[in-house]
Amino acid sequence: MSARVAAFFDLDGTLLSLPSLEQRFFRLLRYRREIPLTNYFLWLRETLKLLPRGIGCVMHANKMYLRGVHSFDQRGVENRTDSYEYENRHSWRRKASQSEGQVSLPPNCNPRRSVPHFFEEGVERVVWHAMQGHAIVIVSGTLEPLANAAARTLEAELAARGIAAGIRVFATKLEENHGRWTGRILGEAMFGKAKARAIFALDEEMSLDLSRSWAYGDSAQDRWMLAAVGNPVAANPTPKLARIARKQGWPVLRMINRLQQIREPLRHAERCA
Repeated sequence: MSARVAAFFDLDGTLLSLPSLEQRFFRLLRYRREIPLTNYFLWLRETLKLLPRGIGCVMHANKMYLRGVHSFDQRGVENRTDSYEYENRHSWRRKASQSEGQVSLPPNCNPRRSVPHFFEEGVERVVWHAMQGHAIVIVSGTLEPLANAAARTLEAELAARGIAAGIRVFATKLEENHGRWTGRILGEAMFGKAKARAIFALDEEMSLDLSRSWAYGDSAQDRWMLAAVGNPVAANPTPKLARIARKQGWPVLRMINRLQQIREPLRHAERCA
């Protein structure tokens, strides 16, 4: 029996348009005033501690802003006076509830966990790999609950096309205490070389054929993940990753958010009106 092929996908900037899932989540928590004021000072103190290890470590390993914030599993689906409906195939939007006091939400949807907008070309790539029987794996530096939400959305997209496929997730794990996050991560933050280590660990578990496997990433921090497989793809690469891709001879894939493309001219027209 031949070894299985896998397709590894980064999320932010690769399958999803920026800003990142975590940035959007932070803004939502701040808007809802769920972040205690003391957390900002705790975050700053942790930043000063991690700074000698590099800005990447600060960005990915410092989660002290979440200290004491309810986790998704603890909060579950919240009661609200609005609901969500499916829009443009890859997103949910709010609408007025048709029944007073009742909330109609998609399965497993938490209003604090927004469903992201995927690049259509990215979804098509996932579909193609799933149709080939490849294992689909998300390897992302974002918070694990957010990555899991994205994975479930992609699984629903596959199911809508008649493809039954589970998606594995390797992301930054958060420590919890009595249903609240502590601000500390479990293990190591999933960025840089940690992504390659996750791939090698899955290879040992599943006996993958990495020489035939694929990986998609957008930043220079993804270069170790891309180098771990035989079919690396620089998707929407940053200038630094684009230079690395040219040097290594890796193909470059550029994707656009067509929904964003439509909205931007509308916003410009509104400003000019």
